[in-house]
Amino acid sequence: MGRTVLVTGGTSGIGRAIAARFAADGADVVITGRRAATVEPAAKELGVRGAACDATRPDQVAALAAELSGPLDVLVNAAGGLPATPPEGTPPLEALALQWQSSLSLNVVSAALTTAAVQDRLAPGGTVVSIGSIGAERRGGSYGAAKAALAAWNVSLAAELGPRDVTCNVISSGYVAGTNFFGDGMTEERHRALVEETLLKRPGTPDDIAQTVFFLASPGARHITGQTIHVNGGAFTTR
Repeated sequence: MGRTVLVTGGTSGIGRAIAARFAADGADVVITGRRAATVEPAAKELGVRGAACDATRPDQVAALAAELSGPLDVLVNAAGGLPATPPEGTPPLEALALQWQSSLSLNVVSAALTTAAVQDRLAPGGTVVSIGSIGAERRGGSYGAAKAALAAWNVSLAAELGPRDVTCNVISSGYVAGTNFFGDGMTEERHRALVEETLLKRPGTPDDIAQTVFFLASPGARHITGQTIHVNGGAFTTR
């Protein structure tokens, strides 16, 4: 029998590629997104189940958890993104507060809420993977700080769930082309600069991240937990 996999933010980009990889392996995949108008067509195209859920909203996350049945083998916290732009005319300090609150809510609170809501369903041998960012290491602003907090939270989560034989890791992605992450903010000049930072001299792809998630949920990764795995083509290196 195939595994059951929940992927938040699974309607596009990295989340969608992750859902597609597990679906290709025969898993029963559930994807989420904030709007039914995007979740439903994505689920149909991928051949998976879909549920509209804003992962920053406790009531919606609780409703999602109540809809699930049976054990959950893999949870992927892929929901996240850049902070919302405050309304024009917002006082500077208020705008700054809104920016930081948005970053933390989108990138940390969403993962913490979803994991807390479903963790009792996680089966022994299960896996939690959260999607971080190279922005946590440099020039990330409120978004990078939120992704750094995600990695810190992951360590405590790994300690909590480890005795149940559940692994918890973060994948810190570098520049990944083929997503809507940058919106209109990606220029040819910026693209070239980000590619030049890598040692492989190419941008990442959603499938690069999806394959790493799939590995972390495989038998070969059962002794890897509490880690941040950097997948960035060498743009940021560790030792």
